[in-house]
Amino acid sequence: MPTPTKGPRLGGGPAHERLMLANLSQQLFEHKRITTTVTKAKRMRPYAERLITFAKRGDLAARRRVLAQLTDKSVVHELFTTIASAMEDRNGGYTRITKIGNRKGDNAPMAVIELVMEPVATKATVAEAERATEKAAPAPAAPVDTPADTTAGEVAAEEIPADEQAPEVGSEQAAEVAAENSDAEFPGSRAPLESGEAPEGFEVKGNKNSMKYHVPGSRWYAGTTAEIWFDSPANAEAAGFQPAGGAAAQKLR
Repeated sequence: MPTPTKGPRLGGGPAHERLMLANLSQQLFEHKRITTTVTKAKRMRPYAERLITFAKRGDLAARRRVLAQLTDKSVVHELFTTIASAMEDRNGGYTRITKIGNRKGDNAPMAVIELVMEPVATKATVAEAERATEKAAPAPAAPVDTPADTTAGEVAAEEIPADEQAPEVGSEQAAEVAAENSDAEFPGSRAPLESGEAPEGFEVKGNKNSMKYHVPGSRWYAGTTAEIWFDSPANAEAAGFQPAGGAAAQKLR
């Protein structure tokens, strides 16, 4: 039998802990990745991978075992059809835990746990790719000494009319563009201003703790403190943020 886990439980009792692990696993199968504490991620990892093992069997008994743990039938269907087929060639290690630092407020260590959906590369495929890389590697070319004709370059530059030459970007404009790019943590994002207001053209609020975003006019938009601003929901989803309350609740109004 498995070794009992030492230390306090996640919930108030064993039943509460089982419910928490089942809910976390259900959210993982639905969204493919969730953000939680490192302790919860490590405790739910074997629980979720055991359910994936049942889903890979695909028989009626396995489906009933999973339905006894997960309450959402649509998530169970997704687990047995999409996730199980993607994990068919993988013998283990169905999840990946990535630490993302400590949470503001209680300083709890946070992590992102996600499903490993990438196809497994066999040893034969890896060896074949390495041989192809070695064959395609070009031989080092011998250096060729060519005298630089500076006179011809100077004459060509002088013959070009001044009005046809490319305009030079001012130093102030270049510094402004560099400052904006340095502040952007993700493409299409900006950090909040010192006053706490949104930068011009960036109206989508992002919350790094929950990895959710809120569009203007949505239910929780006014009560959410933005830790990062996006110019569009598409850029927020590209940065890994999910719509709070689902896509239907985060439509631009």
